[in-house]
Amino acid sequence: MSSILDSVNKRTQLVGQNRLELLLFKLNGRQRFGINVFKVKEVLQCPPLTTLPKLNPYVKGVAHIRGTTISVIDLSAATGGRPLASTENCFIIISEYNRSVQGFLVSSVERIINMNWEAIMPPPQGAGRYSYLTAVTEIEGELVEILDVEKILDEISPVKTAISEEVNEQLTIDRSQHYHIMVIDDSAVARKQIIRALESLNLQIDTAKDGREALDKLKAIAGEMNNVAEEIPLIISDIEMPEMDGYTLTAEIRDDPKLKHIKVVLHTSLSGVFNQAMVQKVGANDFIAKFNPDELAAAVNKHLSL
Repeated sequence: MSSILDSVNKRTQLVGQNRLELLLFKLNGRQRFGINVFKVKEVLQCPPLTTLPKLNPYVKGVAHIRGTTISVIDLSAATGGRPLASTENCFIIISEYNRSVQGFLVSSVERIINMNWEAIMPPPQGAGRYSYLTAVTEIEGELVEILDVEKILDEISPVKTAISEEVNEQLTIDRSQHYHIMVIDDSAVARKQIIRALESLNLQIDTAKDGREALDKLKAIAGEMNNVAEEIPLIISDIEMPEMDGYTLTAEIRDDPKLKHIKVVLHTSLSGVFNQAMVQKVGANDFIAKFNPDELAAAVNKHLSL
């Protein structure tokens, strides 16, 4: 199974082409799920797990892998399904999200597929299991569900969203201006985290759930004014999103005379494999790995105080 990721470094050429590669896996049953290969560090047969007191009920245990202790989350249980009854013959997908490494326990891992983000669609509206999805797609006539890992992790270990007093006192932004910015992320949890982190800056915050929706909103404003940056001087965008990713969105903004002056901060959990050259190539102004409210506030302060 380790060979399934042998060529992950070669896949960086997909970045900026609105393409991604999904690692397909299953939990309980026949339903297929997908995770972006860029977030995967390793796939391995589940080793013996150690149970510790007061673990979250969704954490199956901890694994000791190459000198590091990693929490192993039962993805089926964490998304409202039946817990995986046994770890025997199961696999762990070791991934990096939001500056932390964790293992996701799955029943089986299938293969990697190459897709265009335009084929990745927002999930159906509704409660229950669908609330844990950021997107869906169709492969070989079957629905593949892409999980909202940020929502799962936030429920297990909520992140701090408040700006520290020390950083707050150092911010020079004119809070009386009520600057209008846009936050773009396919995870509702991630959007709320950003809004909570920036609420003390007295910003007017618009949101979009993917690059396509954001671009449509910006072009609608461009229909009424020549320089949209006068209305929305800054956007904060995730990178991997259905229909249009953050790199492609940034490139589209830079190619449009009415949008090109908008400052773009890419804010993503793709910290482990992030390609700094791509930020420069598409013309983004900054990159911040999720999720640190102090760094986020400092970046907003920098780009709105210039």
